[in-house]
Amino acid sequence: MDTLPLPLDGITVVAVEQAVAAPFATRQLADLGARVIKVERPDGGDFARGYDTAARGLASHFVWCNRGKESLAVDLKDPRGLAVVRELVAGADVFVQNLAQGAAARLGLDAASLCAAHPRLVAVDISGYGADGPYAHRRAYDMLVQCETGLVSVTGTADRPVKAGIPAADIAAAMYAFSGVLAALLRRANTGRGGPVEVSMLDALAEWMGHPLHQGTHGSAPPARTGLAHSVIAPYDAYPTADGEQVLLSVQNDREWRRLAEQVLGRPELADDPDFATNAARTANRERTDEAVGRGLAGLTGREALAGLEAAGIACARLNTVADVAAHPQLAARDRWREVGTPVGPLRALLPPITLPGSEEARMGAVPALGEHTDALLRALGMTDEQTSVLRRDGVIA
Repeated sequence: MDTLPLPLDGITVVAVEQAVAAPFATRQLADLGARVIKVERPDGGDFARGYDTAARGLASHFVWCNRGKESLAVDLKDPRGLAVVRELVAGADVFVQNLAQGAAARLGLDAASLCAAHPRLVAVDISGYGADGPYAHRRAYDMLVQCETGLVSVTGTADRPVKAGIPAADIAAAMYAFSGVLAALLRRANTGRGGPVEVSMLDALAEWMGHPLHQGTHGSAPPARTGLAHSVIAPYDAYPTADGEQVLLSVQNDREWRRLAEQVLGRPELADDPDFATNAARTANRERTDEAVGRGLAGLTGREALAGLEAAGIACARLNTVADVAAHPQLAARDRWREVGTPVGPLRALLPPITLPGSEEARMGAVPALGEHTDALLRALGMTDEQTSVLRRDGVIA
């Protein structure tokens, strides 16, 4: 059987992007075969390049979000630079931008303007709070949106709210932009027209608030912050073992509680005790439930606890560190790691989660240096070396 090409092979994306939301969205497109041209400022480029130097001298956010792209360093405030990007957009299938609210419109690079000029184009505006409304022009960094959507109010301990340890608002917006592009391309295949796509970080993360939002909206109190524990299920938490490991377990129904009590905790009487026999009772008596489970696991090593829980059919996991994940046996067994080229040499990176059996493997291209592809892209547009030299002299390109 012939190997299928990647689904976005032949699609060209131009992205005026920075930080995480738009770059992570377009990286998904690049992984699936699209050509992604990343437009950056000549004086430093995407500011995420400077977040840290944790990836062997490169910024970890940038390495994560920008593999497989071509970097064009051009000043959009100079008419000559803007003309270059307009010419690229005219030949593209998709345009993505996440500039500060109003900036793209001032340049004529907003989705509405571009789609009016190029009916087959799919153009994406990613914003913090949307194009209108009282918050439209507010700065919208990830932590701020986590707070505005209430995510922080349900994350953390009873004593203290905490933000998610990953940029949840950025990732949410990125994934809706990614799926929005795919939907719009499918519509274009059927109708011949692309069209605008709008995604805001607030809308995306508010949707991800899911059951807490519905719980708090329809008459009940929103869930309390419970750390690793679940607000309405018990036991569902991490418990220390004899060798200092933390083992997380989750009992989803009363049959599982009986097996836990009888086969792991060695206390079969808890299965029928009215204070523990139902989930409602265990949740109401959470401290006593956790104490009983903690006492039962405290005499076991982490390995012994996990083996016993697995044998009893109880969902469980180790409380891993980041280093543990990097060495995770399941990722290794499924061959999920690859090497990606970067300006400092190859770096390990995970294959994208979307697997397409029978297709080419995801195209995990190199992470570009700033302006690495500027000359080649301008040459492809018909610009001479003399013309590019003038633009470089004037600081329009890098």
